[in-house]
Amino acid sequence: MLIGMGYRAHNLAPGETVVLHRHPHWKLLIGPFLLFAVVSLLAGVLIGIVSGSTLTGAGRSAAFIAIAVFWALAFFWCFVRPLVSWATTHFVVTDRRVIYRNGVVTRSGIDIPLSRINTVEFRHGLLDRMLRTGNLVIESASDDPLTFHNIPDVERVHALLYEEVLDEHDEAPTS
Repeated sequence: MLIGMGYRAHNLAPGETVVLHRHPHWKLLIGPFLLFAVVSLLAGVLIGIVSGSTLTGAGRSAAFIAIAVFWALAFFWCFVRPLVSWATTHFVVTDRRVIYRNGVVTRSGIDIPLSRINTVEFRHGLLDRMLRTGNLVIESASDDPLTFHNIPDVERVHALLYEEVLDEHDEAPTS
C-alpha cells in the first residue's frame, strides 16, 4: 500500500506516520533531458542525411538501424535511467525518523531516529533559492553530518524537521 506521495506503508513501523515525502528536485533531470534532446536532433539530422544520400538497399537499412540503435540507447541512458533513478530516490520524514532510500538495482538507505538528531541546517545558493531547492545537513549524536542534496522546498523541510525533532525531544522521558 502506498502512503502519502508514494512511500510504501510496509517500510514503516506499526503506528509510524509519514510527515513529509520528497524526491530530489526536478532540476537533476534537466541535464540528461537536454542531452537527450540534442541526441534526438542529431539522430534526425543523420536520418535526413541518409535519406538524401545515394545509399540504397542494405547499406541504407544498416545506416537507419545504426541511427535507431544509437537513439534507443540514448533514450534509455539519458531519459529513462535518470527518471527511474529520480523516482526511486526518497527522502521521508516520519514522526519517528528520517528515511533516505535510493538506487534501482542496488538499493541503499539510511534511517536517522529523530531522538538522535542534534542539529538541522540547510544550504542553498542563489540559483537554488530561485528554484526553491537546496541541501539539508543533519548532524546526529555520534555520526558525521549527513548532507542530503537537492531537497525541494528545503527551507520548509528544514523547519518541519526541526519541529519534529523538538517534538521528539519534548516527548522523550527524562531520567
